[in-house]
Amino acid sequence: MHSILIIEDDPSICSNMELILRMEGFEVRTAANGVAGLASIGEVRPDLVLCDILMPEMDGHMLLAVLRKNGTLTDIPFIFVTALGERADVRSGMAAGADDYLAKPFSAEELISAVTGRLHRLDSIRLHNSKTDFKKELAILRERISARELEVLLFVGAGATSRNIAEHLGISLRTVEVHRSSLMNKLDVANAAMLARWAIIAEQM
Repeated sequence: MHSILIIEDDPSICSNMELILRMEGFEVRTAANGVAGLASIGEVRPDLVLCDILMPEMDGHMLLAVLRKNGTLTDIPFIFVTALGERADVRSGMAAGADDYLAKPFSAEELISAVTGRLHRLDSIRLHNSKTDFKKELAILRERISARELEVLLFVGAGATSRNIAEHLGISLRTVEVHRSSLMNKLDVANAAMLARWAIIAEQM
């Protein structure tokens, strides 16, 4: 199970993000500012950080700078959660080493896609380094899913939303949702995070 740290000073936004991600099977911890977030990272290293920019005590930029200067923490995926008026801050944050950003307000699917897409890259690296043999899983994929479902699965793993997938493949949004539902049934998974892990294996086909 992947662990995610949410650093957000708005309790409503923070609790909403936490609920969405927990429902998708992620382990989630929260912090109200950069100081508390840094302390949390020191206790338990997360697989990914979702961080607001403007916060009291230590803002998102300061926290990112600390992480990127720490040799043991520099590779933690870091996503800024930002309001529309903070785009200039986002550009400087990306230049400083942030991996992505998510603009408020965002939908549950946009949040899940941003997180799964970034974790997909992390898992791909881990899988490559582990030299794990997935013959059984690859056989399941070949037997159970269609060519179109494979395309949808790979897009899910890359962090694409259903709307993005529909546009790329030239199919309706409803058709994408049908394919996603079919994939979850055929692969016996309960959420997008688990589906994204199958996408990593599917890349070897």
